[in-house]
Amino acid sequence: MSQPLHLILFDVDGTLVDSQAAIVGAMTAAFDALSLPVPARADILSIVGLSLPQAMARLAPGQSETTQARLVEAYKQSYHATRLALGAGHSPLYPGAREMLEQLHAVPHYLLGVATGKSKRGLDALIEAHGLERVFVTRQVADHHPSKPHPSMIETALAETGTAPGHAAMIGDTSFDMEMAAAAGIAGIGVSWGYHPPRALSRARCIVDTFPQLPPALTQIWT
Repeated sequence: MSQPLHLILFDVDGTLVDSQAAIVGAMTAAFDALSLPVPARADILSIVGLSLPQAMARLAPGQSETTQARLVEAYKQSYHATRLALGAGHSPLYPGAREMLEQLHAVPHYLLGVATGKSKRGLDALIEAHGLERVFVTRQVADHHPSKPHPSMIETALAETGTAPGHAAMIGDTSFDMEMAAAAGIAGIGVSWGYHPPRALSRARCIVDTFPQLPPALTQIWT
């Protein structure tokens, strides 16, 4: 009897790629462009995973919606320009990420996908830069969904792949990822190397410290 399909969704920033330098740099450029005080690095990293409008609302709560929208556009312009200049070096894969993705991709009943606060343009460029086009069967991005932790990204991925919630998992580094997984009724697995401390991942089913720990963690959850 064949195995049922299992869906493994990944966050991107802070989970698969180390993009903190790119994000902090673009955020700094955005606030500088509008002559506004630049938020502290820790505050910038705390909003990674949110869609940009929600992120700016948290980082510049005293500013008008118009100013927050200008910050969003300034961030996009800086991030895009730097990505074009640096290519894959803009957001490098964490060591071991590629090997882990290849290992999971080789399992016949595993489907891999992405659920990210990135735009479609940003995600597609990153996937192409790292040569991962064939790995992910579903890509859920900020353009088409409410911001995390709303479960829309996961619900759409489940529908697209025909996967039952009990056979799905969300892998991420932030509380937003784990809250989104809980809201969608799937397992959340936290990673300890990202931008939120492990203590913030209270909704996670478990937390892994290295990529090699992930495949057995998935097996244990689904056994």
